[in-house]
Amino acid sequence: MQFIQTIYTIWQREIIRYWRDKTRIVSTFFMPLMFLVIFGAGLNETLATGNFGVDFTQFMYPGIIAMSIMNIAFFSTISTVWDREFGFLKEILVAPVSRVAVAFGKTLGATTIASIQAIILLILAPLIGVTIHITIIPQLILFMLLLAFAISGMGLLISSLMKTTESFGMVTQILIFPMFFISGAFFPLTSVPSWMSVLSYINPLTYGVDAIRQIILGNQVASNILNNLSLHSISADVLFLVAFSAVMVSAAVFAFNKRA
Repeated sequence: MQFIQTIYTIWQREIIRYWRDKTRIVSTFFMPLMFLVIFGAGLNETLATGNFGVDFTQFMYPGIIAMSIMNIAFFSTISTVWDREFGFLKEILVAPVSRVAVAFGKTLGATTIASIQAIILLILAPLIGVTIHITIIPQLILFMLLLAFAISGMGLLISSLMKTTESFGMVTQILIFPMFFISGAFFPLTSVPSWMSVLSYINPLTYGVDAIRQIILGNQVASNILNNLSLHSISADVLFLVAFSAVMVSAAVFAFNKRA
């Protein structure tokens, strides 16, 4: 019971911290909306139906959701570095509570925050010309939670190894853009150079974009078009992210338990 209570308390603290920072809430929408509006409007006529078989904004939208999840999940785990720098983490760790529970609480907090903002992007979809059938929303939310959990575990692992917020920010910036641009968000990965294909297979965001795109476009485009845009089956995407989540969260808990 104490283990669950610790997880809930840490999770609740992360949510309260997020909710009180209204500037953070608003600013995190700027980049995904900028990509959708500027890139969608600017490239739609050039790269739309003629090349992809689907409207470019509709094609890019799953990648924007995945990017939003990745950014927020990563930067939500920076609270671990802040707590270490300001001494709060030390206060928690001297208490008779499980460090594993603290690590899980932080991971679930980042997962929740990233998922909330991704759900808001789903709500905004009709305003930017993206069609989402209401019947697929539960499946989308479950998959977004899985992707957010995987990236949050990765973020906690990094934050557990970093001593300053500056070093955390530098490492995540180095990771974020390559992960995003080699995820298939802007172009299909079915006809790319072999080196890029290899990198995409070890990129967790690739599997998130691939599955979200299949879920959203599944009943909107012909099956042959969807097959040309997809890398794996949805079940394969799920299996990879479950395995990746298990590895990242286990490594994060170990690093957190050892160095926190």
